[in-house]
Amino acid sequence: MRALVMTAPGGAENSQVQEIGVPEPGPGQVTVDVAYAGLNFVDVMTRRGDSAYAPEWPYRPGKEVAGTVRALGAGVTGLAVGDRVVAAPVGAGLAEVATAEAVLTVPLPDGVGLREAAAVPLGLATALLLLTDAGRFTAGDTVLVHSAGGGIGHALAQLVPLFGGGRLIGTVGRPEKTATVLATGYQHAFARDEALAEAVRAATGGRGVDLVLDPLGTEALDLDLAVAAPGARIVLFGNAGGGAVADLPPLARLLAGNLTVTGFSHRGLAATAPERLARAVRRVVDLLADGRLELPVTELPDLAAVPAAHDAMAERRATGKYVVRIGG
Repeated sequence: MRALVMTAPGGAENSQVQEIGVPEPGPGQVTVDVAYAGLNFVDVMTRRGDSAYAPEWPYRPGKEVAGTVRALGAGVTGLAVGDRVVAAPVGAGLAEVATAEAVLTVPLPDGVGLREAAAVPLGLATALLLLTDAGRFTAGDTVLVHSAGGGIGHALAQLVPLFGGGRLIGTVGRPEKTATVLATGYQHAFARDEALAEAVRAATGGRGVDLVLDPLGTEALDLDLAVAAPGARIVLFGNAGGGAVADLPPLARLLAGNLTVTGFSHRGLAATAPERLARAVRRVVDLLADGRLELPVTELPDLAAVPAAHDAMAERRATGKYVVRIGG
């Protein structure tokens, strides 16, 4: 079968489509004939050599797939060969056949396409959990989203109105991406520059933001604290910049503002609380099925196109969610 293989840390030059053996499911697992797979920034962090993401090299990326069940491992119930599913594999999803834990493999109802479903297991499910579990969003909250031009940012623009609405403020690494962010439903969009804190405060009438969703490690944490309203929640869910992670703020500063700083990890949930992640996937699938949620995606034609898309993501040129067509 064909699969994308990252042979060593680096860029697109170290990503190759190779012929490898077809996997077999172990106990509690399924294999999936992949129709579409989602791309995520974690792939970029992996290939640049972030030690937390690639346990060894060569490495096979890909953490969300949609397709049909190919085979069942021992002890698997509730799924059958041929079922249309979405799944969150630990990795190796950018391939014609992927292996996933059965608990993280969710049947798709009629009416939900495989192309759109490929954005669910990591992208849309993460956005949902950031809002509900980690961020404790309530209707009317003002939400600041860093890297709002990416797939998670676009998903949040869809989800916030479904949960009662609020003011959405997005930040982007490139000024030319602000128009795209505004078009997805954000009320304000700003480039991350020295005027950002003042711009955010002005957009909130000086009150500040209730919820910050921040994938930048601690790079923007001082700004997050500076624009936080009393009682705000700050959710850190990645280290997109790849720099050293600084210490968290002193307790006295958090106490003074009644602030909460929370960490969120999709990978951590998949490993330690997969049922919670599966519930989020099911909830998003239900929203897609009844037409309340729609997430436009950019389709790549085949695995050979993925390294260039990873380049665009790494260089902050990409907007929205990418999925790649792999099977029939």
